[in-house]
Amino acid sequence: MRLIAWTPEDLQRRLSEVIEVYGEAMGHSGADLQARAGRFAAHVRRPDVRGVATLTTDGQLLGFGYGYPGGPGQWWHDQVSSALDADQRKLWMTDPFEIVELHVRPAAQGHGIGAQQLSALLKMATGETALLSTPEADEQKSRAWRLYRRFGFSDVLRHFLFPGDFRPFAVLGRPLPLD
Repeated sequence: MRLIAWTPEDLQRRLSEVIEVYGEAMGHSGADLQARAGRFAAHVRRPDVRGVATLTTDGQLLGFGYGYPGGPGQWWHDQVSSALDADQRKLWMTDPFEIVELHVRPAAQGHGIGAQQLSALLKMATGETALLSTPEADEQKSRAWRLYRRFGFSDVLRHFLFPGDFRPFAVLGRPLPLD
């Protein structure tokens, strides 16, 4: 197994595998995955995308993650920014790196792959803060939540509803750089 840096072109070239890993990790299928493929393809065209992938020795994709600098005019950035007060916006949204996706195939979870990917992304990140959103879950039972807390992510917003999604999300953040 090996962790590698991935370019936007790598993500685009292996988009079907990326979508497969995302679907397995998030429990999505069908039309939702088709819509997600379009979003991923648009994301990787943004400036300064940073990505990582974990591959088996024979090249199978076990996990991936990517992010980019956030700013006004981007949907996620604007949704989160509008829910914060002025002091929170100044702290979190002035120069953020947004971790857009971080996923590991369920069969490969529990072996440190997510931690390696997150560490690598945070080391590549630009900006003053790193932000991400994740579905609300029991922090003690959720591997994702335990991972984010281990990496020093704190609450920015809790039980936030993004337009078009019925699930409540947490927005978590941490200062950069990674120690």
